[in-house]
Amino acid sequence: MFFALCASAEAQQPKKIPRIGYLSGAGDPSNPGPNVEAFRRVLQELGYIEGKNILVEYRYIEGSGIASQVWWPNSYGA
Repeated sequence: MFFALCASAEAQQPKKIPRIGYLSGAGDPSNPGPNVEAFRRVLQELGYIEGKNILVEYRYIEGSGIASQVWWPNSYGA
């Protein structure tokens, strides 16, 4: 008797890593501030490792000139 085991030849899809955004009203990339550090610490406590099993995109609006448009869109008469 001859038995053949056939496995499907499907390629494994790469695992999708969750991506979240963090918008901060204070700080900048070189000095993110205590809120960002606390956020990172909690992610680590929950088992997340940035770049490994979660991606975080940080944005800072202070000093960018868009802070008033983000928080008060009608202040320019729009």
